[in-house]
Amino acid sequence: MAVNMAASGEDQRPRGSESSFSSHGHSSRLPNSPTLPWDKFSNWLHCICVVTFDLELGQAMELIYPGHIKLSEKEKMNICYLSFPDSNSGCMGDTQFCFRIRQSPGRKAPSHTDTQWERDAPVYLHRDHAHYYGYVYFRQVKDKSSRRGYFQKSLVLVTRLPFNNLFNFLTEIVAPEYFDNGEPCLEAACHDIDQWPSPQPGETLSLPMMGMVIQVRIPSKQDKLATTPVQVIHQQSTSPIPAPYVLPSLHEADIFKCLHPVLPHVQMLWELVLTTEPIIVMAPSPTVCSETVLALTSMISPLNFCSDFRPYFTIHDSEFKEYTTKTQAAPPVVLGVTNPFFAKTLQHWPHIIRIGEMGNIVSGGRQMLKTKKSSSLKTIDAKPGVYTTYKPFLNKDKNILKRLQKGIASRRPNEVQTAMLKRYLLELTQSFMIPLERYVTSLMPLQRNVSPWKQAPRLKPFEPEEFLKTVEHSGPQLTSGLRGDWEGLYRRFFRSSNFEGWLRARQQEVDDKLQALHLEALCDADLSLWIQGRPEVEVVDLVLKLREKMRFAASNKVCVKDEVLHRLTLHLDGIIRALPEDLRTILKSS
Repeated sequence: MAVNMAASGEDQRPRGSESSFSSHGHSSRLPNSPTLPWDKFSNWLHCICVVTFDLELGQAMELIYPGHIKLSEKEKMNICYLSFPDSNSGCMGDTQFCFRIRQSPGRKAPSHTDTQWERDAPVYLHRDHAHYYGYVYFRQVKDKSSRRGYFQKSLVLVTRLPFNNLFNFLTEIVAPEYFDNGEPCLEAACHDIDQWPSPQPGETLSLPMMGMVIQVRIPSKQDKLATTPVQVIHQQSTSPIPAPYVLPSLHEADIFKCLHPVLPHVQMLWELVLTTEPIIVMAPSPTVCSETVLALTSMISPLNFCSDFRPYFTIHDSEFKEYTTKTQAAPPVVLGVTNPFFAKTLQHWPHIIRIGEMGNIVSGGRQMLKTKKSSSLKTIDAKPGVYTTYKPFLNKDKNILKRLQKGIASRRPNEVQTAMLKRYLLELTQSFMIPLERYVTSLMPLQRNVSPWKQAPRLKPFEPEEFLKTVEHSGPQLTSGLRGDWEGLYRRFFRSSNFEGWLRARQQEVDDKLQALHLEALCDADLSLWIQGRPEVEVVDLVLKLREKMRFAASNKVCVKDEVLHRLTLHLDGIIRALPEDLRTILKSS
């Protein structure tokens, strides 16, 4: 059953065997069943929360479902405060938005979620093991039966997965039904999700949800980078089975709609996001600010944004003091806010985007410089615009702006405008990253240097100054017509968490590949010949190293063919049989 979390913060899982837990008709685990109840649910969501307004407590957690899920007090507090629009927003009716909060220290993601998904999915869709995403559907309507005169409640999907479009669509289905018909609808929705297959990169899944079917394709790391929107055709069907609703994208933001108010500055914003500069988005509603923040962080795709970002942030957030202190430089985070209080509190931040009502920007999006005087409060009542003293490294590309402005004037479909802007940003990011990828490739050892008789080689260290020497002759100018200080932009990028995250991921990919090549070299080697005449201690050392490598490969950290593992097993058995009986016994039992 659902749990009144305002009354109790305790874990509501029944005592005894977890496999016997049932809250909506789940039976105990069958002898041959590969999963427990809620395992499939946890592949997608952590839990669903309902937050209501209590006259005495303010925003309060009404229930958490499934009932056995445990959230820390800080997590519950942050979810409660972030699930309602700020009082200054004045949102009436239904409002959807997204937030992101830190997980409490020591919390671990379920182990069954970390294998094939994180190996085969694009890095920007990996589970976030340090944060939760909250997808909110808030309703505020007049209600004479309420002492306060209003019905105010939010349904929140809490998850580690950044599937923005899917989860926003899911709240559109579940929340209105729950608000109108109560808890049985929530139970039915959770039961449906617990029947969903695990997200598999490259597959198109049909996901049943409360009488309908959502069809969505899960992106794969092997996908070709798309620059045009998916065209969805809904065909009429005479079948009694309803046609599935095809979701065009699992996660992609409508970046033209979101960035339209700041279109003249899109290239500068790309530089700020690329180098993880601190950015504040001030908007009139949590919907606009959260969508804008998500669009900003996606501007550098397929490069993963590795710094912190908060699509919606309030003064009640537990990190408020950490982010607003004036005793040190602003942290590298993108914050979305609605409360005018932040205009004063965060006016020392170097980059502020102000979006007006309906997303309009005045003066044709003319860039306005934020005053440097700390005593001045000019930005509090300032007009919409981009306030910054940042000087871009690259010259402005006027062609893309002219094309997009022409599309606005001719009322070109939004999907086409988005495709044009996506293509431009993708090509800009690729032009910047290709020289870096080329340099990393030059750091790889030659395959002929992979020897079964030595340790697997590793990637050589990345030397920024050595890389910069290559920029003049084989830099971004080979694929981009933009001119400017590319070297200066690279230097700034090298100081960012985006560079650290990219390099760490590339190093891991290369090292995994080298480990796989080393295993194949061991397969091809005549190990039975090598051990002849060797001291027993060396042979035992070889056995232990082979076992370690096989465990490493079997754990999916390295993509190795089953045939390679089979041949290594045969090698290992042959080596052990060649040892004296006492050693064979010890090794077999270890």
